[in-house]
Amino acid sequence: MFENLSGRLKEALGNITGKGRLTEANIKDTLRQVRLALLEADVALPVAKAFIERVRERAVGEQVAASLTPGQALIKIIHGELIALLGGDAVELDLKARPPVVILLAGLQGAGKTTTAAKLARRLQEKNKKRVMLVSVDVHRPAAILQLEKLAAEIGALHCASSADEEPVRIVERALAEVRQSHADVLIVDTAGRLHVDEDMMDEVVAVHGAARPHETLFVVDAMAGQDAVNAAREFDERLPLTGMVLTKADGDAKGGVALSVREVTGKPIRYLGVGEKTEALEVFHPDRMASRILGMGDVLSLVEEIEGKVDRDKADKLARKLRKGRSFDLADLRDQLEQMLSMGGLAAMLDKLPLPGGVNASALKSDAGEKQIRRQIGIINSMTPGERRHPKTINGSRKRRIAEGAGLPVQDVNRLLKQHLTMEKMMKKMSRGGMKKLLRGLPPGGVPPGLG
Repeated sequence: MFENLSGRLKEALGNITGKGRLTEANIKDTLRQVRLALLEADVALPVAKAFIERVRERAVGEQVAASLTPGQALIKIIHGELIALLGGDAVELDLKARPPVVILLAGLQGAGKTTTAAKLARRLQEKNKKRVMLVSVDVHRPAAILQLEKLAAEIGALHCASSADEEPVRIVERALAEVRQSHADVLIVDTAGRLHVDEDMMDEVVAVHGAARPHETLFVVDAMAGQDAVNAAREFDERLPLTGMVLTKADGDAKGGVALSVREVTGKPIRYLGVGEKTEALEVFHPDRMASRILGMGDVLSLVEEIEGKVDRDKADKLARKLRKGRSFDLADLRDQLEQMLSMGGLAAMLDKLPLPGGVNASALKSDAGEKQIRRQIGIINSMTPGERRHPKTINGSRKRRIAEGAGLPVQDVNRLLKQHLTMEKMMKKMSRGGMKKLLRGLPPGGVPPGLG
């Protein structure tokens, strides 16, 4: 998400010239390009126009510090306005009410409500240590009821059974009784959707909302739906007391304009981002971090948090002790690193959060860095004997052919993996000798423009 917008903004902001002060003359063409970039990214026209006007008001007459270029000064202003547009501060769910806390999910069919219900339940169980019950009132789609039941079993959440021949309000009333009897902390209600907003659907979800009396009412919106999603968010907000948004499919080819539009149109904060199909693929939405990603500055804080949450610390400590003792980084160690990378969605998912230098083609990197490629590499290592994994230098031509055949891949892939291991082994040796500073010298200087650190 935001790849095209980021590229267009970088291009527009790199063209601004002049010294000392930002003026109407030297930002006019740049702001026109920024406006076009926003519209191409499916940002609603009124939102784009209001955003550009706020940037212009702040920028004209702004004194440019000696350490900044005019482009960097304008980036600083746009960064601040993007944060404001996206909501300012991250807003977590209010779980302080007397249990059971009821969370109702509303939205159009296909937006990802059922999957989001499971993702949210898993997050509340793991991060907040809450006991969660799930219930579906989507009596129009029996498959949705069955899907939620299976997801509840997968994540270890409680589930209130329902069927297509029941009234949605009666299901909610029964779920409220069951959640109290089970002493669960949270009840998540997955409601029905339609392909388009219609009166019957709105009447039904309003009735369910009245019976459930939720503490949080979240509108689930598909990031790839464009202006249809923005219009739907406006209509739901008029009928329901929404408390926030969940933006799904943010890892896809969405242009990103929905994220910039729904917050402005409804005034309600985006709470979470769905970044994959797995039940752990739900991130808290941080407006300041997302603004940095839009401007190509990366989101290192989210990456660090993800690494801290998913990296096996025992394995990491074991590897560190091994390297300190002077032992080599072998192929079994590489497999561990690849498996941990896989748990974070692969290198492709990490690239979205890294500030890449100009000229680096992120899309090209991602095509070689996805889960499929990592699984191939793990398959190659699994086709080796324990001795070969410990001593990669013993792998000669005949061994390579046997390993390739066992993994069902060409010998060239085995050669590529061995070369990758050799590079990583050299890097690990430098790190074990306190050479981190030398390694960092090869990275692009400062991922964030001056004045924004």
